[in-house]
Amino acid sequence: MDASHLVVYLVVVLGVAFEFLNGFHDSANAIATVVATRVLRPGVAVLMAGGLNLAGALSGTAVAVTLGTGIVDPKSVSETTVAVALLCAAAWDLITWYFGLPTSSSHALIFSLIGAAVAIRGFSVIVLVGTLRTAIGIAYSPLIGLVFAAIIMLALYWLLHRTRPNIVGNLFGRLQLVSSAYMAFSHGGNDGQKTMGVIALALFSSGMAGPTFTVPVWVIVTCAAAMGLGTSLGGWRIINTMGHKLVKLAPVNGFAAETAAGTVIEIATRLGIPISTTHAISGAILGVGIVKGTRNVGWQVAGNMVTAWILTIPVCFAFGFLVMTLLRSEERRVGKECRSRW
Repeated sequence: MDASHLVVYLVVVLGVAFEFLNGFHDSANAIATVVATRVLRPGVAVLMAGGLNLAGALSGTAVAVTLGTGIVDPKSVSETTVAVALLCAAAWDLITWYFGLPTSSSHALIFSLIGAAVAIRGFSVIVLVGTLRTAIGIAYSPLIGLVFAAIIMLALYWLLHRTRPNIVGNLFGRLQLVSSAYMAFSHGGNDGQKTMGVIALALFSSGMAGPTFTVPVWVIVTCAAAMGLGTSLGGWRIINTMGHKLVKLAPVNGFAAETAAGTVIEIATRLGIPISTTHAISGAILGVGIVKGTRNVGWQVAGNMVTAWILTIPVCFAFGFLVMTLLRSEERRVGKECRSRW
């Protein structure tokens, strides 16, 4: 068996593990609000989110194609590059999960991939148009989510200001079942495709997928299933941060936040833009909290989240670059030893 094929198989294993971890880490994106408002019990919520994450991840490949061809030049990277990116992104996800910080798995994967690729080919390997488009989407998704959620919340306050609170609570307790399902589906659609894209990139760079970049059906199904399973187990540390510590939510607030974030994510997915679903839902929750009154927002928690978001980019780039550099240095050392012996 060719050594490059062994690396590709390793990439597939790492990719499935990362997709599982992605679902586990980001389960809060889909269910934090519905758990916080007590509309669904935590166990039921994660099972619902797991199934809808699976459905969303099976709904298209536009984001996967962007990850595979629009971030770094697929002809200039190797399957080893992809393996390093997955390892570094998974490490960052585990670190931030441990501290209960809802950071972006998208950021982690994209910038780990860029760092590893730059270590081999230099900055010319970056596909500027796709990377810029992705960076704009990542930067603006929390702001758009915040504004959209605030608008929805203001409209609901205006429409319902004479309605008795118990009626509002009962009505939006039911409606939040729909909005949380929508959020889970859209989350799966965007985040589920990212690992599909990097696995397809490894298959293409090794020559195992033929002369053109495609996302095989088995990759789509495997990644979708792994993400759904990870979500169904739930990352409770992050769910607690987003659902209880950031803003205290009622069902009407949860409905507004999920509807806003789900719409932002769904539009980006259909346009093939890999945004951060974590940023979109966090921004939407903040938008709802600001409308309720700034005293209702846990600003220290929000500040910690933003700090972690900002750190993700340089840290994951550095992770990818350093690990790839060390790996290449070790390969050269081993190669010299082999040549000196033989």
